[in-house]
Amino acid sequence: MPIPALEIEARRGAALRDGVKNGAGMRTLWNERFAQRTRRMTSSVIRELLKLTEKPDVISFAGGLPAPEVFPYEQVRAAADTVLATQGQIALQYAPTEGYLPLRELLVRHMARYGINVRAANVMITSGSQQGLDLIGKLFVNPGDCILTESPTYLGALQAWSAYQAEYLTVPIDDDGLDVERLEEELRAGPKFLYILPNFQNPAGVTLSLERRRRLVELANHYGAPIVEDDPYGQLRYEGEHVPPLVRIDADYHHGTSSEDGFTGGVIYLSTLSKTLAPGLRIAWIVAPESVITRLVQMKQGSDLHTSTFAQMVAYEAAKDGFLDRHVRRIREVYGERRNAMLAALRRHFPEGVRWTKPLGGLFLWVTLPEGFDSTALLREALDREKVAFVPGASFFPLGGGERTCRLNFSYCRPEVIDEGIRRLGSVVKRRLASRG
Repeated sequence: MPIPALEIEARRGAALRDGVKNGAGMRTLWNERFAQRTRRMTSSVIRELLKLTEKPDVISFAGGLPAPEVFPYEQVRAAADTVLATQGQIALQYAPTEGYLPLRELLVRHMARYGINVRAANVMITSGSQQGLDLIGKLFVNPGDCILTESPTYLGALQAWSAYQAEYLTVPIDDDGLDVERLEEELRAGPKFLYILPNFQNPAGVTLSLERRRRLVELANHYGAPIVEDDPYGQLRYEGEHVPPLVRIDADYHHGTSSEDGFTGGVIYLSTLSKTLAPGLRIAWIVAPESVITRLVQMKQGSDLHTSTFAQMVAYEAAKDGFLDRHVRRIREVYGERRNAMLAALRRHFPEGVRWTKPLGGLFLWVTLPEGFDSTALLREALDREKVAFVPGASFFPLGGGERTCRLNFSYCRPEVIDEGIRRLGSVVKRRLASRG
């Protein structure tokens, strides 16, 4: 028999009164309704550590932060003034989900110089690369699907896809990137896709060699496994020659990137302006076949309708006419100097038995401590005694491990601060070694 409306309202009122009397009860009212997928969701260790950068006495190598002194303040200010003065009514209005067409066309021209030959229809603007990863998870990942990643890999991708209840297969990396000799065994398990950061990988800073890229594409095609290529740092190379992206190698494998339907292939490509223009604009993009872009557009419409029109138009106005290329050259000079400063400081201040990668570009290097070390415990001591922060490495391993590794960022601090921070961190490592005899 249906419950009368008045009784329903009475029950609601009683529940509300009970909740007011007991705040914990109201919290439970919401907490017990969380979706099952939230059980695997955790806060980002990195985002929590970034709070430390607000403390003036802490030297932080924790975040993947660009240097604020290289932000193009004047160029962005002038671009914003121009956009508002000439196209203000458009800039402050809703816009197509795919993104601002002139910006997409600029990115198409920019990518063509790296061998990525696509059309604007293959490009969708996202609110940062993190949204791109989330949309890919929303589109492709069912609960229990396996994603094959490098080990270690980018923590933000794990956060995005764990929310969709993904499982992980992993292949280790070395100084030349993914160990492709160990890849085939994992491919036989039938992953939904591979997630690869071939250039100056986050967190390890290593670069996948050309020989391994070709073998990776060959194996992925043999087993019918698509690849998600994440390339936020590809332009930030400080030494050596550019290596073709996986999306280009895959296109060559299929004898060309184009067909009557436009770009096709087994690689979805992601990149961003966060590292080359400014992260606060939150401008990134996905390159994919049009059929995939159509579906991603539907996913994005349910997320935020579209990336900020104003931010897209400002980014375009600031980046056009060759400014982005000139600005990237300046960033390379600054970050290359800081990378060299950190490598030199590690040689001066760290004891024997500690190893680290020597990145050719990007923002990070990877430290491996001696046997028996726990980098999480080391972080606590480093913060308490020396006021220096880094990211413990265990968070980057989907299946566990990495307890004696850590990630250091070199882009954010000036060279003299880098030297002092590494000196402090080295003293903590030396004390630990001495205490163990």
